[in-house]
Amino acid sequence: MLFSRSKTLATDTLLGILAHSALAIGLVTLSFMPNIRVDLTGLLFGDLLAMSRNDLLWIYGGAVLILALLTVLWRGLLMSTIHEELARVEGVPVERLRLVLMLMFSIVIAVAMKIVGVLLITALLIIPAATARRLAGNPEHMVGLAILFGFIAVSGGLTMSWHLDTPAGPSVVVTGFAVFLLVYGSARQVQT
Repeated sequence: MLFSRSKTLATDTLLGILAHSALAIGLVTLSFMPNIRVDLTGLLFGDLLAMSRNDLLWIYGGAVLILALLTVLWRGLLMSTIHEELARVEGVPVERLRLVLMLMFSIVIAVAMKIVGVLLITALLIIPAATARRLAGNPEHMVGLAILFGFIAVSGGLTMSWHLDTPAGPSVVVTGFAVFLLVYGSARQVQT
């Protein structure tokens, strides 16, 4: 919160710095604990195919919680994103919404770490939204398209993993990136 108020760093830059720094601090801390052994490959890159029913329950529960919060807070989040000062004048609690948004990101990251891993979760959060942004006419349309592109990335990545015997988490991100390139390439050709 302190860094985000200073306005010297963009929020996405700040998110990248803090996420990867927290990962590094966590890994260094684990190295000082001799009794704890962690599968770093699974932690860093995920292991989608080793998920249990309990993991699925956490995913569904996290998804329901996040979707409920987004539904309730959508207008305020949208207003504070588009014009923060105007949102404050309208009585929107911008700081509280920013904190809730960070907590929602934390929940999504914590739940999705097992699926795609710590290193790839940022890509899975950003790529579908960036792809949707190219085609969307309004924020609600962008959310719908981002969900669709996320679904395509996951299903395409799992299909690729199954047929080519590639790691599932990275395959999901590669599929999402391929869709991103396809959408941006197609949109550029339409504009010219």
